[in-house]
Amino acid sequence: HFMDLKRVIMACSGHPRRITVIMPYLYEGRQHVRLINESLDCAQAMQELIRMGVETIITFDAHDNRVQNAIPNNGFDNFFTSYQFISTILNDMPDLIVDNEHLMTISPDEGGMRRAVFYSNQLGVDMGMFFKRRNYSTLVNGEHPVISMEFLGNDVSGKDVIIVDDMIASGKTVLEVAKELKKRNAARVIICATFGLFNDGLEELDQAYKEKVFDHIYTTNLCYCPSALKERPYYHNVDLSRYIALIIDTLNHDTSVNDIMNATKRIQELLEERSKNISSK
Repeated sequence: HFMDLKRVIMACSGHPRRITVIMPYLYEGRQHVRLINESLDCAQAMQELIRMGVETIITFDAHDNRVQNAIPNNGFDNFFTSYQFISTILNDMPDLIVDNEHLMTISPDEGGMRRAVFYSNQLGVDMGMFFKRRNYSTLVNGEHPVISMEFLGNDVSGKDVIIVDDMIASGKTVLEVAKELKKRNAARVIICATFGLFNDGLEELDQAYKEKVFDHIYTTNLCYCPSALKERPYYHNVDLSRYIALIIDTLNHDTSVNDIMNATKRIQELLEERSKNISSK
């Protein structure tokens, strides 16, 4: 797919006033940092696009927003999907009570803390996070084995919880987190991820749903969503089509995208309107 993108850029080079690439799922976005001997694929790919004449790269919910440091002299806009997620969830679940006594946001690992904190602040609720305790004295299949999943946060007993992540690859991590939350007597478990890849198929998710491990999964249409997934009773698709259209229209009119990039005002207006509707009933 990345080669196809480069072919399109080469085909139009020399003619357009500017080239803007909208790449919802940032190429090799998780290969963003070098800890030991990793390759910096994402940074290399973005620099290659800039050398080909691309002026701005637009993406959504980048795994690590700091990857833009690879192209400091060019545009890199990272749009967040929080408003669309919150709006869709509140519309689908009118009985969801958004307050500190009934709802929490959860980060499945330390890497997703910033995302979960944002949701927590916007909704005005507590947040918690999980981390994996490992045995660093041994290796199993090239990895240090996980001893346990540890939770940092307030009591989730009786509360609805929203697990927030950027991606569901195989689904194993979010299912482990969901099981741990159910062990702690959480009420409904809602899983939200911008990109739902589901690389290992849906069988494990189906079984977990039957066992009441989770209640709902929300992902966006920013990546391919198979029809089999859409038919699942637990699945909900968050539509970003109008948002992307608004971004393109704003760019074509040479106006700032700052207002549509910042979702805080719209989220607060949404929550205020919902609160008024509940009060009137």
